[in-house]
Amino acid sequence: MGSFDVVVRTPSGDPVVIRNGVLLDDGTPMPTRYWLVGDHERKVVGRLEATGGVRDAEADVDPDELAATHRRYAADRDALLPDGHVGPRPSGGVGGTERGVKCLHAHYAHHLAGGDDPIGRWVHDHLEAAGDVRPVHATQEPDR
Repeated sequence: MGSFDVVVRTPSGDPVVIRNGVLLDDGTPMPTRYWLVGDHERKVVGRLEATGGVRDAEADVDPDELAATHRRYAADRDALLPDGHVGPRPSGGVGGTERGVKCLHAHYAHHLAGGDDPIGRWVHDHLEAAGDVRPVHATQEPDR
């Protein structure tokens, strides 16, 4: 188990995105800071992934911009490690990866939580074009 906060909700209050602590209760690193938990969002992003969305998003987004996103995400997350932490550290950027795209869900969660994420924007644009975006709002200030 680990700590988390709900950072994006639907207007009716249902959770859409949670922000995980950087370490689980047993000290295991948690690389994925933002997690998509909304049933609707998980379903429509899964459908986008199933139709080649990971490959298409990676091809459509500037690789340097994506690499910068991974670096910012990792730096923001790692800055929250306790002072003097000597155990294992989280690795990678969005979704625990250092290059490319591993999971559209993680990028979209980061985007919805206010992160500057070109893959998350790509997902949002494609879901919006398909009529699959529902209203949500941030409940807390994003880390960045």
